Parts: sequence; structure tokens; C-alpha cells
Amino acid sequence: MRFLRHYLLAAFLIFISFFAFAQDSAVVSWKANAEKISDGNYLVKFTGTIKKGWHIYTLPDRDAELSGLTTAADDSSLAVKDFTLITPGAPLFDPVFSKKLNTVTGNIVFTQNISVSGPVPAVMGIQVNYEVADKESFYPESASVKINTGVVGTPITRNRILIASLDIEHPLTNCKTSSSSAAVKTVSNNLLTVFLIGFVGGLASLLLPCLFPMIPLTVSFFTNKAGSRRRGILNAFLYGFFIFLIYVGITVPFHIFEKLNPAIFNNISTNVYLNTAFFGIFIFFGLSFFGLYEINLPSGISNKADSKASHQSIWGIFFMALTLTIVSFSCTGPVAGSLLAGVVTGEGGALRLSVGMGGFGVAIGLPFALFAMFPNMLKSLPKSGGWLNTVKVVFGFLELAFAFKFLSNADLVAHWGILKREIFIGIWILICVGLSLYLWNIFRFRHDSPVKKLSFLRIAFAMVTGLFTLYLIPGVTNTKYANLSLISGFPPPLYYSIYASKSDCVLDLNCTRDYEEGLKIAREQHKPMLIDFTGYACVNCRRMEENVWSKAAVHTLMKDKFIVVSLYVDDKKLLPSGERFTYTTKEGVQREIRTVGDKWSVFETENFKNNAQPLYAIINNEEQLLTYPAAYTPSANDYLQWLQCGLDAFEKK
Repeated sequence: MRFLRHYLLAAFLIFISFFAFAQDSAVVSWKANAEKISDGNYLVKFTGTIKKGWHIYTLPDRDAELSGLTTAADDSSLAVKDFTLITPGAPLFDPVFSKKLNTVTGNIVFTQNISVSGPVPAVMGIQVNYEVADKESFYPESASVKINTGVVGTPITRNRILIASLDIEHPLTNCKTSSSSAAVKTVSNNLLTVFLIGFVGGLASLLLPCLFPMIPLTVSFFTNKAGSRRRGILNAFLYGFFIFLIYVGITVPFHIFEKLNPAIFNNISTNVYLNTAFFGIFIFFGLSFFGLYEINLPSGISNKADSKASHQSIWGIFFMALTLTIVSFSCTGPVAGSLLAGVVTGEGGALRLSVGMGGFGVAIGLPFALFAMFPNMLKSLPKSGGWLNTVKVVFGFLELAFAFKFLSNADLVAHWGILKREIFIGIWILICVGLSLYLWNIFRFRHDSPVKKLSFLRIAFAMVTGLFTLYLIPGVTNTKYANLSLISGFPPPLYYSIYASKSDCVLDLNCTRDYEEGLKIAREQHKPMLIDFTGYACVNCRRMEENVWSKAAVHTLMKDKFIVVSLYVDDKKLLPSGERFTYTTKEGVQREIRTVGDKWSVFETENFKNNAQPLYAIINNEEQLLTYPAAYTPSANDYLQWLQCGLDAFEKK
């Protein structure tokens, strides 16, 4: 045992002495100082002191296999260029190689331009490589030279969430622009849009074969069995109201979940596994619309509801509505499911979902009430036939197209890199080509009736689909026409491309994806920060980037005058282990901060009392809010006015 202790002590002393020798054995000792030339550009002067009796080789020599004096950056954000040797040395006879070579003794000086992409670090690291020799020895040597950039400011505190100086209620100025109140207006506007989307989806569902034939049958039942026309109309209205109530009732659990966790809808809409599951479900729905199989709820459920629907009481009418909802599930399920899956992202949360399903329910229930009130209108309805299956197949193609939106969400959030923008658009082109060929009757499915003559409506839809296919084609190119504004938000963002780009910043703006780094850059360059709360799966964020930020006046102002800090609230990338923690909110709720998205989602709700995307805020170098935040602003002029007002407030400060 004693022998082992002595052995370990001896080994330790040998290691320490070797380490000390290695630290002191460098032939050249270096120092450097930096002079800032412009934003992100520095001229660095290196001075090397060479040990007496040694010399350094300054120039490369192929015959002697000398590389000479070279440098390399320690960090990928640094770029070294414009190397200038101030002490070039002189060609002297070198005994090691028995030839004349350029060498320097004593001191050596050279300068180099270094550019920094992104935030400038307080200390830059440059690796200097060279060869040294004396009269007997020769070997290559390298040194890591640390350069102080003179950057000052608040040090990065990675776990900082609540910014005490941010007062959302009292910004430094109130710009009173159209965009500054958009955070309030957008929610109500979006709710109306969501209701209309649900309503249109419901109307489209009425044209499907498992629901359309039920309209005249059900209305006839109410008008013939009610005993009076007034009673028949009342029963039909109750029937339609209960349909609406059932579809809204589906969303009630989401209101409960939202109270437990305000970010639940963002978590649902950006969950990798859930989006992948939605992709599979939509493919499954699409193939069912092609007639490969039928999707039905278990017969026991519909039979139980139907057994209670034979009475003319209010409960009987309710169960009739429930029976219709269940029986028609094979047609309405995919459409309603699309709505459920598609509206959970964005402003409004559970309310947004209820409004969307309410619009769907109104569209399904309204015809029963209207036709009961005006039974003669039933004669104007087209007769059931093969056209119903055509509508169903068209829905199948649409389901396939939307399926890839969910796969794209998962791909973006998880950083898989498998469904780049051009690949996504290429798949949509193939789906549209298939739909066009189907509408032109080039091919048909087994449940389709023979088509003797194409109807005017079918020809019109075929032509629209063909034109849309042509519209998509530039989207797979690397040209200015690749920005397809009509579908902005559905494909992946422009920078997520198979083509090489300068950076992953939107439209090559001056950006970072970290708040603390953005604050450092803003202080260095004396510019305000434009905080951009965004998400990979955020449709309105893409619309803003591609339709508003891309406008010349807006883009120029953002690029020249702002530091854009894009915070992705749905980024599922794990934080380094040292940056994961449990945060207690102002309401006393504990939140686990494990991913990048967790951090910025909590950051948004804590500082801005909002969990919607997009949300924009302009902040000065003292972390004060310059004006009220803005939300989705489709008008480029309104957004430009808001930006300029925030910039004016910054310059006055």
C-alpha cells in the first residue's frame, strides 16, 4: 500500500513538472491588441518575442515542407483575412535545411483583419501556427492568442427570465399607430377569420355523400311528424342548435387544459410526436376519401344514440342531432379534425378553437332550420349522384396536401432537415397535378361513376387547380419569384432551403436568436432591439416575414437601424445541462425550462403577458419598452409606421 502511494506521488510530480516545462517551453511568446475598424471588424496587431538563439520561419517553402506563419480562428463566428507581415525577415542560410530561408530572430510583428459574424465576444481566440529552430533543433509550434475586444455591458446571464425594467403597461411613448394596438385587434380579427374558416368547412362537409342526402330526409321528418308547421320549424331549429352545441362541446376540455397551462396550445401545435401523428392521420383520412376504406365509429355508439332519438321531446331531438353527428363522422370527422388540428396555434387559445368549431356547427345545423322554414327550397337542391363522390375525392387530395404541413412542423421544430421548402412545394405540385388529372377525368377511382361529359363546375375547378400548379412551380427555384405570397405560412420559411444561403437570419437581417446576445450587440452598435416572438410552426409569422418584412422600405429600416432578436417559442432543442432550471412565475407556478422554446415561451408570458405569435416589441439598451408591442400586422405601411415611431423614441432617449 505504501509502495502504491509513493508510486502515485512520483507520477503526480512527474506530471506537474512536465506540465510546467510545457508551459515554459514555448519558443515564441505572444501578445496582441485589437483596434475596432467598424462594426464587427477589427485590426489586430500580434507581437511575438522569440527566445535567444532561436528563429522563426516566416514564409512557406515547398521544398523544405515549411508552412510558414499562419493563423486560424478558434470560433466559427470569426473570420481571419488580410494578413500583413510587418517584420518580413531576411533570407539567411539555415543550417537545418542547408539553404537560404526567410527567418526572423528577436521579435516578430504582423497584423491581421478579423471580422465577427453575430455578437462580438469580449475575448477573441486566434490560433497562430509556425515553425521554429535553433542550430540543432527544429519543430512546429502553435499558440492560442487571446485578444481583448473591449466589449463592455451586462454579462450574459443565461437563466434570466424576468426583466424588471420592462413595463408593459407604461412604455416610454405611445406611438398611437395602427400596429401598436394590433395585439388587441388581431385576436378579435382572427376569431372572426377562424369562425368563417369553420363555417366554410362545415358548408363543404354538407356536400359530402354521407351528409348531403340527410338534409331533405330530416327536414321532411320534422315537417311531417310535428303536427303543425310552427312546431316543425321549432324542432328543426332545436335540431340545428343541438348540432352547433355538440361541436362546441367537443372543445370544452381544452378550456380546462388551458387554465392549467397557458402554453398548452403552443405545446400541442409544435409537439413533434403529435404533428407526426397528425401527418399519419391526415394521410389515413385522405386515403379513406379515395374510397380505399370507410372510417366509422363503433356501431354500438350510434345505435345507443339512435335508440333515444325516436321521441319528439327536446331530449329526443338532441339525440337525433347526436346520431347525425356520429353517423356522418366518416365524412365530417376528417374536416372537423383538420379544423381542430389547424386552429390550436396562435392567438385566442381554447376560445379560438371553440369559435372555429362553432362556425363548423352553425354551417352543419343551419340548413335544417332554413329548409324547415322554407320547405319549397328543397326542390332547388341538386339530386344526389356521382358528383358527391367527386367532392369526396377532391377532399382526399386536400387532406394529403395538409398532411405535409404537419410533417413540416415536426421537421422544423426537431431540426431534422428532411422537408426543406423546395421539397415541400414539390410535393404539393405533385398532389395538384394528380387532382388536375382526376378533375379532367384522365383517371378515376373505383367508386366513381362513369363520366360522359364534364360539367362546367368541374372544368372550372380543373382549370383553377392547373393555374395553381403553375403558380407553385417558381417556388422550387432559387429566384426572387420563389416567395409565393398567396400561400405564405404554409411552406417552410424561405431560409429553410436546399439552396445555400448567407445565414439563417430571415431575409439576411442582422439577427440573433438569443436575447442576451442581442442586448450585447444592441449596446455595441447603439441600436434598438426588435424582439420577434416567433415559431417554426407559426403561419402568421411566415406571412409577416414574406409579405411585410420583405417590402423594401421595411427591410431597409430593419436591416440598418435595428438588431432583430428572433425568439422561437417552439424550438425543441435541449438547452445545455447547466442552463436547465425550474422557474417560478409571478403567479407562483413552477415551469420546467428544458428546451430553447420553453425559455422563450415563459420569457414572453412573464414580460409581455402574452403567449401569442407573432408578437413584436422594441426595446432600448437599458431594457425599457419604447412603445406598445405589435402583433400580426398585414399592412406594411402600418408596420413601417410602428417601427419608425419606436426608432424615433429610441433616438430621443
